[in-house]
Amino acid sequence: MTTPFGALLITGADPGFCAGSDLKELAGLDAAGVARHEMATASMCRRLLAFPCPVVVAVETFAIGGGFLLATSADIVVTGGNARWHLTEVSLGWLPPWGLGPLVRRVGVTRARQLTWGHAPIDGAEAHRLGVADVVAAPGEARSIALSLAQGLARLPRQAVQATKLVLNDSSNAADPASLDSLATMIFIENCRSEAAMATFRKFSGNAGKTP
Repeated sequence: MTTPFGALLITGADPGFCAGSDLKELAGLDAAGVARHEMATASMCRRLLAFPCPVVVAVETFAIGGGFLLATSADIVVTGGNARWHLTEVSLGWLPPWGLGPLVRRVGVTRARQLTWGHAPIDGAEAHRLGVADVVAAPGEARSIALSLAQGLARLPRQAVQATKLVLNDSSNAADPASLDSLATMIFIENCRSEAAMATFRKFSGNAGKTP
């Protein structure tokens, strides 16, 4: 079923994007409480990965700890060039309990390891160079550029946009081109029955009854 949403835009509240978990809150929980807290956050981020429309994130000023990994769970990440990106968990005594999968998909295992060790922060320009972010903006312009990208995606035929995200997220088939082609072709045929696709066929053939 096609989502009623054209795109989802996530921004932080001033002064920055997100600084991760509230350590004062976590310090007051027992081990089971910490686990529940982090698993709930992990579940929310996985829902962004599976959300049936493009998810666009705008990072201004900083994305720290869980905020860093929340951002990398999006489909498109726009960052201010001077934004501070830093995974601080290891320096605090633990590894990030969630979100490493999307980071690895973006930058690969070697770079993900270096970033997760977090010996030094990086700025938005470096995040873009490494593949953490997709678009680098002038300071203060990340939100407006992210909004423009989200609006552009929202104007596209939603069924086709949703199908593209579904197929490209199917990492189980990524290493097998034939399986990925088979899945894409099956969904392509379904897409061809949509009103947007039928309008395209009518434009080029004048025949509203045929699909590939």
